[in-house]
Amino acid sequence: MSFNKIIVVGNLGRDPELRYTPQGTPVCSFSLATNERRKDKTGELVDHTTWFRVTLWGRQAETASQYLTKGRPVYIEGRLRVEEWTDRDGKSRHTLEVHATDMQFIGGAKGEDSSSPEGGTVEAESKAQSNPSDDDIPF
Repeated sequence: MSFNKIIVVGNLGRDPELRYTPQGTPVCSFSLATNERRKDKTGELVDHTTWFRVTLWGRQAETASQYLTKGRPVYIEGRLRVEEWTDRDGKSRHTLEVHATDMQFIGGAKGEDSSSPEGGTVEAESKAQSNPSDDDIPF
């Protein structure tokens, strides 16, 4: 048995791109950045950014395209793949790609109307769930 699961919490590096397969299945992709701060050899704090390419399918893809924008934080679960390719200069390159199975919006929408989900969860092959009110949260 094998297992491949990744959880990434980060900010969108660009607006999502929604397209459709020839069979009509929605597919959405965007870049996601995670940041960490660590000390370098001299002891100074340095920011380190890791970029992931995220791919969503079906209703989840349409929801991401509708509500996510560049800079917005999001929680993603899925399977990690390393895609290898050759750039224009002939150099071998690689990209970390997450085939998402679950997505959760984090924080409030900036400058958007109140109809956008805030903190809602979208699971593969399901519709966006409504937000719980403060009375529904058990802590």
